[in-house]
Amino acid sequence: MFTINHFAALSEVISPAMMQGYVVLMVLLVMGGTILDMMHKKSAQYFFENAKKAKKSAKRSVSGGEKVSIAASVLVNEVLTSGEFSNPRRRLSHLLTMYGTIIFIATTAIMIFGYPTPEMPTPALLPQLWHIGALMLAVGGYWFWIFIRVDVSAEGLPWFRFERADLFILSLLATSTFALIWSFTGGGLTVFFALFILASTVLFGGVYFSKFAHMFFKPAAAHQKKITMADGSRENLPPDYDLTDPEVQRKFPDIPMYMGKNPPNMGLCIKAERPNHY
Repeated sequence: MFTINHFAALSEVISPAMMQGYVVLMVLLVMGGTILDMMHKKSAQYFFENAKKAKKSAKRSVSGGEKVSIAASVLVNEVLTSGEFSNPRRRLSHLLTMYGTIIFIATTAIMIFGYPTPEMPTPALLPQLWHIGALMLAVGGYWFWIFIRVDVSAEGLPWFRFERADLFILSLLATSTFALIWSFTGGGLTVFFALFILASTVLFGGVYFSKFAHMFFKPAAAHQKKITMADGSRENLPPDYDLTDPEVQRKFPDIPMYMGKNPPNMGLCIKAERPNHY
């Protein structure tokens, strides 16, 4: 089972051209949904206007080498290792879901386009990776959905509560779940295959209505934020002050008035304990 390309076996019922056309259609839906999301939310417009505003407030010029270094830092920290998550459970859940999704989708496309029929033997590694990716996605996704979501872990709301914002994660979980059940039950043209296709269609076709599109903006936003820190514009936010500095206290007399002349270091209190107060 773990070494069988069920898509190739399915070619006896559904032509490879139809399966390949479906994959191409899903790619087009993602592209179209992302463009519509950008137009509706004006994300790209806001991003470029914010970057232009930050450039006017810059205190120094960032060299090309610095920009390359910042881009590499974003790639390693925010993209490849999800370093923006300080909570190790949230970070591990995100990494399992992200890499599981990438492996699952990539191996699906490779098997459908590269080995569409049983006459073209599929390397055993591809179906194995397909199952591993789907399992990683399911483990990371269900872990997040049931135990880690803020409205569940911090606000005490039931894990089965559904809102439109949850469309992305739920359709993603449904896609991996029904794909695994379809495979475990022997593949073929079954109700589980129909549910697998339905879930994946909602996943890729619902980009405009879900949080799918924001994944494409996260790296760009993280890069721009680091650029503003490097050039001193700091997104027009005030600099980090030492509240015990007499010059700072003279500039902001409210500090000694309300916090004393030696204000305590409040620290990152958000990291003091897990939010679990319901």
